[in-house]
Amino acid sequence: MEKIILGWTGEEVSRMGLGIWQFSETWGVTDYKVAKEIIRTAYEAGINFFDTAMVYGDGLSEEFLGRAVKELGIRDEVFIATKIPGQYLSRDDVIRACRKSLKRLQVDVIDLLQVHWPPLWHNFPTCEYMEALEQLIHLGLVRYIGLSDFPVELVESARSCLSVTDIVSIQIRYNLIERDAEKELIPYALAEDLVVLPWSPLAKGALTGKYKPDNLPEFQDVRGRDPIFHPENFKKIYELVRLLEEVAKKYNKTPAQVALNWLMTSYPNILPIPGAKNPKQVLDNAGACNWRLDFEDWFKLDQASRAIRIDRVL
Repeated sequence: MEKIILGWTGEEVSRMGLGIWQFSETWGVTDYKVAKEIIRTAYEAGINFFDTAMVYGDGLSEEFLGRAVKELGIRDEVFIATKIPGQYLSRDDVIRACRKSLKRLQVDVIDLLQVHWPPLWHNFPTCEYMEALEQLIHLGLVRYIGLSDFPVELVESARSCLSVTDIVSIQIRYNLIERDAEKELIPYALAEDLVVLPWSPLAKGALTGKYKPDNLPEFQDVRGRDPIFHPENFKKIYELVRLLEEVAKKYNKTPAQVALNWLMTSYPNILPIPGAKNPKQVLDNAGACNWRLDFEDWFKLDQASRAIRIDRVL
């Protein structure tokens, strides 16, 4: 498995991570035995970066990850990242939330604690929660801090509140279809030596080849309400999917592997965190590493992607 340095920290982690929102009713992995096999398969494939969140499955995701890591005896060899939601960002709630997260994960320290999203509706001052996060580092309960779903302006504001540390990562929605992060966030992260953790790097499965214009997710599905899967949008996306399938044959890879590789080929600080609902998907994700698209294939996908416009008002 390829490695990447986690921003300015010097920490070496796997170039591919595993996002585990899947361990929830939203995505359907609520059987611990299945979850443990997913974690085991990821670890054996060389993936040691696991990204969860306090709100995934109302804590179930953290519980499954912590239990599996403990039972497999791999705590010292994995990097655990979790996220604290915007509504928990008062000073006292930050401390309480971290305490509960540590218990669910069954660890003494969280490697990376990220703010899941800004407190958009609760009016908590930025410095209040950033200073609380920094205090958790002083207390030895958290090693590093990151931000998720923050625009550059708020990233700058949050960083200005820290006294003796800095954030190490930004987590953003980024994939071959949704590329707005390239305008500001990714260049900013490169300049500031921050690692970028793309969530939904396969556009919720739209880039895997699983779906076709006449076979889209049901509206009730977590994907069905996403504009990506609106029939009018997916007709345009499907041309890109077909190109992914064509390129994949050339490299003896899957469309998903090509889509993930395209992200890592594009920027050196990209650490994708795709999810997996079974061990096979884990191995498919891992197979996106240790090779690179040549420039011509990268360019063909780049141009096809740029020609797609996702209409969100339909």
